[in-house]
Amino acid sequence: MKRTLRWQAVAGLALAMIATAASAAEAGPAVEDRSGNTSAVARTSDGRAVTSEAVAKDVAAYWTPARMASAVSLDFGKGKDATASSSDRPTPDGPSGSIAPLAPTVTGGSGFGTLLNESATVGKVYFTVPGGGSASCSASTVASGKRRLVVTAGHCVHQGAGGQWYSNWQFVPRYRNGVRPFGTWSAYTLTARTAWINSSSYSEDMAFAVMNTNGSGQRIVDVVGGNGLRWNYGYSVNVTALGYPGNLGGGESQQYCQSGTWYGHDQVIRMWCNMTYGSSGGPWLQEYNDVTGLGYVNSTVSHGDSPGNGQFDGPYYDNDIKSLFDYAESISP
Repeated sequence: MKRTLRWQAVAGLALAMIATAASAAEAGPAVEDRSGNTSAVARTSDGRAVTSEAVAKDVAAYWTPARMASAVSLDFGKGKDATASSSDRPTPDGPSGSIAPLAPTVTGGSGFGTLLNESATVGKVYFTVPGGGSASCSASTVASGKRRLVVTAGHCVHQGAGGQWYSNWQFVPRYRNGVRPFGTWSAYTLTARTAWINSSSYSEDMAFAVMNTNGSGQRIVDVVGGNGLRWNYGYSVNVTALGYPGNLGGGESQQYCQSGTWYGHDQVIRMWCNMTYGSSGGPWLQEYNDVTGLGYVNSTVSHGDSPGNGQFDGPYYDNDIKSLFDYAESISP
């Protein structure tokens, strides 16, 4: 079983590996908009902005097979019991909305066949934590006009209250046992909800990464396709969760579970699933089609109860996720 990087349930969910000194990757201020979204230019661990082809290549070169193998699965914090009555539970903050999935436009094989419920849109994320050390999460592409967006959990791009942005942020679509069938893709910009960055709010544990093109100048959604996005669809929907948990397959292959969702706590929904560490940021997909590998992202893995009890939580996708999506798309090249 792969090692896990443990989240602490107190002290603003600061990582145990957090450094007391400011990291070079923090060079350059984060930008906050009026709608509760914050962004920062993606950086290497030595502080260089990953906004040129040369630096993007350096990030890809940094992630050697040995470094990827040594990355620990990022843990998620513990949830809490849902004690509110049905009359106390919040309701959607607007009409339901949806963005349709996009099929890939680039032809060509990936080097090996797919497994059941394995999607090319879902991949493994690698990053460097402040103070040193490597960690991993899960993520998935999302359809948009600029075709560069990857959705994940807020805690997979930023440490939360009192913490910092991660560096050397890389996404590997449909990673399996050390193989990168679609290559590696580095982040250009990282975005998250301000409430996650300032307060470690589980209800706002949302993030998008704007990706650089690959070495051939291709955009990620053109190559692997992009899932749709849904918001304000209510608390009870059927989903397929995909990700790279350390407790199943050692974090080396995509795993899945299927369940209905229900109200958890605050602005959080809950589902049954036996995936644990490393699945953070993996998508909960409505109407998932295991032939096309596409569905509609309705939440992402955020946190859970004791590992292995088969239950975890994700932020309820309301108008906040649409606001963050629009913000990330607006700052995308």
